[in-house]
Amino acid sequence: MSTSSQSAHVQTDIITLTRFILQEQAKVTSTTTGDFTLLLNSLQFAFKAIAYNIRRSTLINLVGLSGTANSTGDDQKKLDVIGDEIFINAMKASGKVKVIVSEEQEDLIVFDNDGTYAVVCDPIDGSSNLDAGVSVGTIFGVYKLRGNEGSIKEVLRPGKELVAAGYTTYGASANLVLTTGNGVNGFTLDNALGEFILTHPNLKIPSSRAIYSVNEGNSFYWPEGTRKFFESIKFPEDGSKPYSARYIGSMVADVHRTILYGGLFAYPADKKSKNGKLRLLYEGFPMAMIIEQAGGSAINDAGERILDLVPTAIHQRSGIWLGSVDEVAKAKKYLDLN
Repeated sequence: MSTSSQSAHVQTDIITLTRFILQEQAKVTSTTTGDFTLLLNSLQFAFKAIAYNIRRSTLINLVGLSGTANSTGDDQKKLDVIGDEIFINAMKASGKVKVIVSEEQEDLIVFDNDGTYAVVCDPIDGSSNLDAGVSVGTIFGVYKLRGNEGSIKEVLRPGKELVAAGYTTYGASANLVLTTGNGVNGFTLDNALGEFILTHPNLKIPSSRAIYSVNEGNSFYWPEGTRKFFESIKFPEDGSKPYSARYIGSMVADVHRTILYGGLFAYPADKKSKNGKLRLLYEGFPMAMIIEQAGGSAINDAGERILDLVPTAIHQRSGIWLGSVDEVAKAKKYLDLN
């Protein structure tokens, strides 16, 4: 093969995450401060560091429990603690973040700086699957501060006020899905280059797909409407084909698959978890923003839009239904029965 034909198969005009953000900022205004770009650079460093530690966790004995529980009562894995420290230190080092809320911390953290952003995060979502090598991830949301005090009021705000949200999956590859309120784009970490590369531009979730993702082990505790909805798609009375079940047990992995293929992801409240299990601020809000920006829908057990809700506590829980608009609409018809 000639040199010219070989070079024709090599991508030389690569769009990295940093390049993408700079280009997007230039579209909006020519007077940007660069603060948001620096924040995203610190975020992507945290993702790279967490991905690196997860890949080598079994080799350096980072598997298993740390012997502690986090703020919401979940047993912490060793990597939960390490991932939390990586994330907090990266946000502090950026100098642009004033407030951070982490699932692993009982209270919010306020840095002594002039930062103008608040970041909410679940550093390693799905960590109960870590020792089995199942995909886990990081979920995050970003608020622009309204003042400079760094109080809890800066994060107890509706999800629709987020200026950015995203998640990173750590599996066969590290995939970053990001929205800054102008659509959704997916990036894949190129380990050789050490850069997140744009691989899934302008992601759109299909409007319908006969796939559902839910922990059916909780069906004994479900309220009537929830139970009847899932019965209706598993045992359709009109003779149509039943829905396919796809449940991984890691929210990031389940939502990522739902965005790519379509369908419905749900973690409803039940008799065991009366307020729901997923945290609204740093799981529900970011995922709802991503789903809506990709053309989907996200509601709670009352059929209310997730992004319109206002949390009263940083670790508040909620039932969550999100995915393709048609599938969420079907579920909503049954939620009134709960």
